[in-house]
Formats: sequence, C-alpha cells, structure tokens
Amino acid sequence: MPVRGVPLRKLGFLTIGRFDVDNPGPGIEETLTVIERGEALGFDSVWLRDRHLQPGISSPVAIMAAASQRTSRIEIGTAVIPLGLENPFRLAEDLATVDILSGGRINPGVSVGTPMMYDHYKTALYPESADLQDFSKDRVLRLLRCLRGEPVSDFSGTVGIEQYTDHIQPHSPGLAERVWYGGGLASAIWAGQQGINYLTSSVVTVEGSASRDFATIQAEQIDAFRAAHPHPEQARVSQGLVVIPTDSATEDQIRRYREFAASRYERTTAPQGVRGMLFSPDYVGTSDELADQLFDHAGFQRADEVAFALPFTFEAEDYAQIITDLAEKLGPALGWTPKF
Repeated sequence: MPVRGVPLRKLGFLTIGRFDVDNPGPGIEETLTVIERGEALGFDSVWLRDRHLQPGISSPVAIMAAASQRTSRIEIGTAVIPLGLENPFRLAEDLATVDILSGGRINPGVSVGTPMMYDHYKTALYPESADLQDFSKDRVLRLLRCLRGEPVSDFSGTVGIEQYTDHIQPHSPGLAERVWYGGGLASAIWAGQQGINYLTSSVVTVEGSASRDFATIQAEQIDAFRAAHPHPEQARVSQGLVVIPTDSATEDQIRRYREFAASRYERTTAPQGVRGMLFSPDYVGTSDELADQLFDHAGFQRADEVAFALPFTFEAEDYAQIITDLAEKLGPALGWTPKF
C-alpha cells in the first residue's frame, strides 16, 4: 500500500482526448502524442475516457490500437467503456486483437447501466430492441466469458475450406484477468466476487456508508472489494483523482489551475442527486504538498496504483507540464520509480 516509506507500485494518468468538432484530426493526434510522451516519461499506464456524441474519445479501442503501434511498454486502459453501447461478443474480438498487437498491454475498464442520454438516441443504437436491452452486470459476464475463450457457438469444424471455432478469435490469454470494473460499494463487492480488478475515480456514492467524507468512503469501498475477492493479495485497485502538480508551471498556469479547482469545489461539499454522488476536491500544489495530502488520504493508502485524471478543459502545453511534473516530481515524492 502507498504509505510513507513504501514505494507506489504503478503511476498512470487518464485523458479524455478532446478535439475540435469541425477538425477532429489534430485533437486525436494530440491524444496519441500524450500517450507517447507518457511512455517516454516512464509512466506505467495511460487510461482513456470513453465519451459518445461528444468531442472526446468515442472509440477507445481504435485509439489503443493506434497507440499500441507507437509505444512498446506502457499499459493502455479504458476508464471506462460503458457496455450498454457495446455488443460483448464484438467488443471481445476487438479487445483481443488490440491486446495481441500491443503484446499484452491492454487493461479494459468497463461499466454497466443505462447509457447517459439514452432516450435521445436509443432508436439509432437499437432500432428494434431499444426497450428490451438488458443493461445489468450480465453484460460484463458475457464479455468475460468471451475473453476467457468459453464457447459462444455450438459448432466448430470445417465447412469447405473455411475453419470455424466455437470461441472468440483471436484469443489473447490473460486478457480476462486484466478487466477492470468501476462503481460504488455494491459494484466493488461484485467486482471482488468476480475476481476482476477495481477502478475508483474522483466520484463515489454515499450509499452504504455513514460517512460523508470522500476519502473515508473510497477507502471503505476498496476494503469491501478486497474482502470479497478470492485472492485479495493479487487484487488490483487503481485510484483516480484530479491531481495537478505546479512545480514547473508558469504563474498564469498556476492561476488557471487554482481557478479551475475553485470552480468545482462547491460540488464536493455535499452528496449530489438521487444517487448521492460525492465528488473529490481537485488537488493543486507543489509535488511536496501533494505528496503530504495523498499520504494522508485514506483511499490513496489502500490503492495499488494510481491514474491521475487530466482536467477536461486545459491546453496541450498544460497537459505536457502536468504529466512531466507527475513523472519527474510527484512520482518520486511518492516513492515511485519511472520505467524505461
């Protein structure tokens, strides 16, 4: 566990991959450049957001495929793919293909539930079955069965010169063990029971907790995940917070970073909406200041690895400064060593 004197095992970052609606090419290229830079800086992992009908990464598997050919070591994950918009059979084929292309570096993070804004496009997505779709965790189980190479067809053999198997092709051994699931307390317990990995983020739900402190609730959820996992010593947990080091930032950048955090602070003071969603404050400061805050954070203390989220609205030079300071300043302050 990352406490003082114990090295942080893995350091990563999360990007939304935004672009200009009228000219998406440069933004998509910028995302690939950030991933390349992350590998050059020694990060263990980079994670991709998944956004539909928005100017962000709508096809993370395609981005992972491209990034896999520009990098050789860094792990590439998704945080997260909403399975409500996916066919687990087809997604498994794509994920396995990219995992093989990458040399086994893919970390698919997924979630379930009714997709955001679903009523506005459901007939375009499922024209004949929009109201019959099952958005339960069964979609995750279907994906896992496909990735594990379990039968999906009642036929295998040869028809003419065509060879058929009864399971997804290609099969990438070990990929199913690198699937991640994100969510609140019930989801943490369920993920542990399934023996998969657990993603936390800068949002928790207060359901099942007597606390209204973000760090305490996050810690409770991680503890519940490990308690439910059949092999807790092998269970992977990744913590994701917005953490912005300012060591090499200009005065203008520091001002904008602090204004960004201040503009979002109000939502951290009380649970939001019917689900009781509680947001974490954004962390802005020098790496020494941030390290002190993280070592005191109950959620951080329980995670094996971190994937700090890049803010949505910054510029390319801001992201370059932030990930450079994460790798060269904050990471070492947390006891982490870059991988080259």
